Amino acid sequence: MKLCRFTEGNVTRIGKVVADQVIDLSRVPGVGASMRELLTDLTALRQSIHEAQGPAYPLERVRLAAPIADPQKYLAIGMNYQAHAKEAAAAGFPVPTSQLWFNKQVSCINGPYDLIELPRVSDKLDYEAELAFVIGRRCRHVSVKDARSVVAGYLVSNDVSVRDWQARSPTFTLGKSFDTHGPIGPWITTDDEIVDPHALLMRLTVNGEERQRSSTGDMIYNIFDQIAYLSTVMTLEPGDLIATGTPSGVGVASNRFLKVGDVVRVEIEHLGAIENRVQAEA
Repeated sequence: MKLCRFTEGNVTRIGKVVADQVIDLSRVPGVGASMRELLTDLTALRQSIHEAQGPAYPLERVRLAAPIADPQKYLAIGMNYQAHAKEAAAAGFPVPTSQLWFNKQVSCINGPYDLIELPRVSDKLDYEAELAFVIGRRCRHVSVKDARSVVAGYLVSNDVSVRDWQARSPTFTLGKSFDTHGPIGPWITTDDEIVDPHALLMRLTVNGEERQRSSTGDMIYNIFDQIAYLSTVMTLEPGDLIATGTPSGVGVASNRFLKVGDVVRVEIEHLGAIENRVQAEA
């Protein structure tokens, strides 16, 4: 299934995407208005959601919102593709010897086609195409072998980064958490639809020019390693977002930062695409 949040008639509801339509799920008992709560009960609701037939709206007539607006955590791993780690080192970011994690504050979350802001305080706005996944059940101390069982689904993300602010703090958090700098979507593709999350083509373009292209199989630490590592430290909750790292080709490596008017598109095989235009912060 492809689960989304969509706005139609000034009301935002939960739906499922089927071909070129969005099926409204708000009338399905138990679905409610929160994607995080839906994911908690997804196993019990799966059959009802699968059978839901309407109301239906053409995708082109609705506005897709961030698939999950209220996660408790948005965690991201740094330098998790070897070629990116090398270019990051050349730009002054030390290569980690273990998994390097930071928070993107959840207030940065943005819709799949919404505007992203060039901050007043920086001209070092950068992009990072990333596969993200969402946790489906509360868990702690998950083994690598069992890690896939806690994944609800996958989505496309752009870990928008303000590089000079990122460099000011060893945790990266400030430079990763400006408002609007967490576009995600366009929907959550549930785990059962993806044969292998480590065999997906990912690419990013700026104004149609390809800047990043890689397979998710090039990760240093794969998704299941990441879950095992994180769940050693903290309880993971339904709806928690985890971004799995970006490949080489980021702007900081070539001093090609985003400017007002640029359009950034991230596509991941089988998951869809998000596209965001840069505007100046008001």
